Amino acid sequence: MRSFQVSAYPKYAFDYSVKDPHTGDHKTQWETRDGDVVKGAYSLAEPDGTTRIVEYTADKHNGFNAVVKRVGHAHHPQVYGNHYDGAGHYGYH
Repeated sequence: MRSFQVSAYPKYAFDYSVKDPHTGDHKTQWETRDGDVVKGAYSLAEPDGTTRIVEYTADKHNGFNAVVKRVGHAHHPQVYGNHYDGAGHYGYH
């Protein structure tokens, strides 16, 4: 009886993106693998108006490494002073 050892060399590449103006869902991702080396990145729109970008690599020697970046300026809704309505409720106007 003969035994066979199958040794597949892992190699792939993929990417995708979503840009939905109705929900505000904006994101992308790509990744490649060549043997034991993986490289990739993804980005997504944050609720504050910035974009988060994560670039990563992974291999036997260095392990998993990621660099996270934020692009753009954060926008936060302006809150005006609180008030008491006399009925026991505090609110913002």
